[in-house]
Amino acid sequence: MRVLVIGAGNMGLTYSEGMSKSPLLNKHKLRIYDTDPKKIETLRKNDAFNVFENLESCLPLADLVFIAVKPYHSDDLFSEMKSMINDQQIFVSLMAGVTIQSIQERLQAKKVIRTMPNLPAQVGKGVTSYTESKEVSKVELLMVRNLLDTTGTSIHVKTENFIDASTGISGSGPAYVFYFMQSMLEAALKMGFSDYDSKVLVSSTFEGAIELFNQNDISPEKWIDRVASKGGTTQAAIDSMEDNNVKQLIQDAAYAAFNRAIEMGKEK
Repeated sequence: MRVLVIGAGNMGLTYSEGMSKSPLLNKHKLRIYDTDPKKIETLRKNDAFNVFENLESCLPLADLVFIAVKPYHSDDLFSEMKSMINDQQIFVSLMAGVTIQSIQERLQAKKVIRTMPNLPAQVGKGVTSYTESKEVSKVELLMVRNLLDTTGTSIHVKTENFIDASTGISGSGPAYVFYFMQSMLEAALKMGFSDYDSKVLVSSTFEGAIELFNQNDISPEKWIDRVASKGGTTQAAIDSMEDNNVKQLIQDAAYAAFNRAIEMGKEK
């Protein structure tokens, strides 16, 4: 299989590095196309990649094409691509908010898979939700899933509405976690801890809590009950969050991302 990734930004490069190790490539080197001279120079130092500066030399012969550019770059890119593609090629979009129908119409393609990746894919802990146009076969979909799984895990969803919903939970979700972590770091610093100790306290707490959650079939609410004693320190913190409606604010934030993903889909 000949796999081409268009765009070597954060997500494009992350998926390229993961997929380059997949046996599905069948000894073919993964192909990457980008227009940034500095990126091209860096990419050419990686023996796992064949790097291209023009679409004519890589797009027509690709079996599977990952599109990893910013949505606002897609119009010019699709205009250039249209004359070089064929009906048997599969196009996998990593672009947020761009619908399958929009890609099909602007690219004049049939087989399109839309995904929602997230940043932890950079460390092999990503989660990618995906769905497909009706022209994509089950075999082709399984093949793509195996490639997506090289960066973590993937979840097949029935409709694009769940792709937008995934944006609000997993796609944008790492930023919510970092926001919470930053707040705890600042609190630790105000309490007098050093930068290093603050980082250890916060990162180890998150890591340990997640490990407990993953290794046991216990809900977060029940874990809170195990940590919090009536009248104790943890309960004081939880009471403060409840009084300030933190839970609802977090849910509102997730829905804000979800609704923005829908808006972006209507714009393209």
